[in-house]
Amino acid sequence: MTTTELEIIKALAEEGNMRKAAERLFLSQPALSQRLQTIEKEWGTLLFVRSQKGLEPTPAGELVIAYAKEAILKKEETAEMIASLANKVHGTLKIACASIVGQTWLPQVLKEFVSTYPDAKISLMTGWSSEIMKALYEGEAHIGIVRGQVDWKSKKQYLFRDQLYLVDKEITSIDELNNTRRPFIQFKSDSNYYMEIQRWWQRHFSQKPGRQLTVDQIETCKQLALNGIGYAILPSITLVGDEDVNKIPLLNSEEEFELTRDTWLIGYDSTFALKQVSAFTELVNKHAERLRNELQ
Repeated sequence: MTTTELEIIKALAEEGNMRKAAERLFLSQPALSQRLQTIEKEWGTLLFVRSQKGLEPTPAGELVIAYAKEAILKKEETAEMIASLANKVHGTLKIACASIVGQTWLPQVLKEFVSTYPDAKISLMTGWSSEIMKALYEGEAHIGIVRGQVDWKSKKQYLFRDQLYLVDKEITSIDELNNTRRPFIQFKSDSNYYMEIQRWWQRHFSQKPGRQLTVDQIETCKQLALNGIGYAILPSITLVGDEDVNKIPLLNSEEEFELTRDTWLIGYDSTFALKQVSAFTELVNKHAERLRNELQ
């Protein structure tokens, strides 16, 4: 199969729709349909069937899709290895980053990266730590930025630590949570972070929050708290400093130390050797050091 044919199979599998795949490949639907027929003739079997849900791969199609994705990935890896032999930083930098960091701190790092290395391309995906590690395992990302304690056996670099705050328009102390009727606004996050907050709550209070409101994004959670809807627990990385709210640091009731959240850079040793990854790592560490100094 040619590279174009591999991309056609990959696009059809990922989009699951002939029209969307055609738009992605800059082809007309009839042209794409004809190309698919040619590929199926080459393999001697039907690769996709149309259903109410869209395009569904046949068992043979699933095998060809896996082959196409593996071949494309191998070509990209080979091209990156060739590019790393040159002095110029180019090629695609594939980053998988914790959503909170991707929304707050990472953009300033990427701004300097694209300015310093204009020939490099960036592919960025955000998600939970478990999703980031999966992307690294499967070769979909070169480098990962994760939060909290993660079990990563290869290269792992500490970046920074930010504090957790209770944020609210009205509440001024942790003790007021015992009697408040204000809702506790929470955002969906990885189980590690959720359990950390649960353990903190259980150490301080004998019962669950009376009213709870759950949202799917931390920015939504923050805006609801800033607008006085209720209280939220937010990491300092999400707070600029000029918010018109009370910010109460969370403390461990036993040792009285501040509850914090660590951020790490993770990846495989082999990928850190790529020039675009090495250049990015250098910038990340510079910005992380600056943030650590600001938080002291």
